[in-house]
Amino acid sequence: MNKDQVAGRVEEAKGKIKEVAGKVTGSDKLQTEGVVDQAAGKVQKTYGDVKEKTKDALRSDPQNP
Repeated sequence: MNKDQVAGRVEEAKGKIKEVAGKVTGSDKLQTEGVVDQAAGKVQKTYGDVKEKTKDALRSDPQNP
């Protein structure tokens, strides 16, 4: 697991908390920020996943020393 995967998951969790807090308090702004944070976290997590898969593929390539 790399830092982008971790940071992305953390950002998603923070976004979910903000979204729920916005729903509870009736704050559309906070709710929207939460949704945006979740989306940003998902993008970062996906980027980290791709990086990790690329590293794994390079390691398993017999032509790559």
